[in-house]
Amino acid sequence: MLVLGGCRSGKSRYAQERCEAVGNGSLAYIATAQAFDAEMEERIARHRIERGSRWLTIDAPMDLPAALSEAACRAEAILVDCLTLWLTNLMLADADLAGARAVLAEALRACPVPVVLVSNEVGLGIVPDNALARRFRDEAGWLNQQMAALCEDVMLMAAGLPLRLKG
Repeated sequence: MLVLGGCRSGKSRYAQERCEAVGNGSLAYIATAQAFDAEMEERIARHRIERGSRWLTIDAPMDLPAALSEAACRAEAILVDCLTLWLTNLMLADADLAGARAVLAEALRACPVPVVLVSNEVGLGIVPDNALARRFRDEAGWLNQQMAALCEDVMLMAAGLPLRLKG
């Protein structure tokens, strides 16, 4: 499942609920965020506590395919939060983005447990005024399109409400 939406649209909460509905076993949360300041460190710590002991957290700011493989051996379902932070990390590292998308798609196809992906929809606003922001918007759009084509279900969150786009 791919869960898209804007900032504070309810994406992560909805995705977490979908994973928690899978069964009673352990769940994996693959975190792509990096804590570059105290506020982000506190936010990450708070979210880990809120998820509870059922959740195993795997930090994967760059190597998301390897994290999926690890998580699949240890959990009934996997939540990846979020693809746009992963994309940002890859862009800042000047990685091959098309290649990374292809490797991620293959890892998702091979994953034996349900995966819920969270991603920001960034293409609904105005055209950004700088080249890096325009490139990010374009790359995020291509990533979201590829993941939506791969996923059985795609949801768009708006004001905490899920809108089914596929499935």
